[in-house]
Amino acid sequence: DYVEPIDDAMLLENAIRGMVGDLDAHSEFLDANEYQDIRASTSGRYSGVGLEVSSADGMVLVIAPIDGTPAQKAGVQAGDKIVEIDGIVVESNGLDDTIDKLRGRAGTPVEIRVQREDYDDPLTFHLTRQKIQVASVRHEILDQSVAYLRLSQFNDTTADEVRRAIDELMEVAQDQTGNMLTGMVLDLRNNPGGILDSAVDISDLFLDEGVIVSAAGRTPESQFTRMARDGDILDGAAIAVLVNRGSASASEIVAGALQDHERATIVGTRTFGKGLVQTVMPLSKGRAIKLTTSHYYTPSGDSINETGVQPDILIEGSRDYPRQGMTAALDREGDAQLIEALEILRNRPILHSRASD
Repeated sequence: DYVEPIDDAMLLENAIRGMVGDLDAHSEFLDANEYQDIRASTSGRYSGVGLEVSSADGMVLVIAPIDGTPAQKAGVQAGDKIVEIDGIVVESNGLDDTIDKLRGRAGTPVEIRVQREDYDDPLTFHLTRQKIQVASVRHEILDQSVAYLRLSQFNDTTADEVRRAIDELMEVAQDQTGNMLTGMVLDLRNNPGGILDSAVDISDLFLDEGVIVSAAGRTPESQFTRMARDGDILDGAAIAVLVNRGSASASEIVAGALQDHERATIVGTRTFGKGLVQTVMPLSKGRAIKLTTSHYYTPSGDSINETGVQPDILIEGSRDYPRQGMTAALDREGDAQLIEALEILRNRPILHSRASD
């Protein structure tokens, strides 16, 4: 009796979407494009022009161009407002649509127009899409032998990026002071999570033994315990982990594991509280279902779902920190949570692990 003709396949897809989506906030049916987006975000690789973008003040704003990408080489800058893509005006609520248009097959052209502060007329950039590797780790030496390591997400490459970053930080500390790293700030603020195995591998870098995370579900595959292997990459150097309400899922696995093993001091505000594991199940025609399959638990056996990880030291922060772009400079005078973490590391002794035989 519906007034317009409607395709049976569309009705069925919508029925499945509604059935799965009503289970919880994290389960969903994915069409081919949505599934491809999930795979791109977890792999850290996609084809596009290399821009971090966000919506702000009713505009689609460039947060930062990724180093070495077509957008960065062409001169697109942080703060540029994207107004047109291939001659089509960008809508104020069109962030997802903008991202879709910027991405595409490597080697294909795209034209973007941006409005830049202090310029009367829009600037036009003719770009060619290429394969992009998204860096999820940013690092630098903060104070003599104290390192800063920020993780923006947990994807397939994050653990390897962290290993390389720490090796570089150790070399810099040795060159500058003649000493090893004495402490590290691990910044997980506004990190929404990602792949569970990535969180386990990163936690394992700083732990010698014990449970990292356990999970319980209805099927044998959804019940597991992940253990740490011997070897602390920092050899006992103190760690302060920064968290806030935007730290979720895999971020909470890392924070919870390091807190329960007394390996790190957690600084900031209570985390988001997503203690659920999702499994992506491929279907035909490039589609998939993302389904919540497990509850996960910290080494102490606590579930953080809807409660979050409570910091050891509660310090309210500003929404300005950390800066959205991975290349943005740190504010060592205005970032209260970072300042507190540095004070902790300066005043905490180094607990070196036992020497190997």
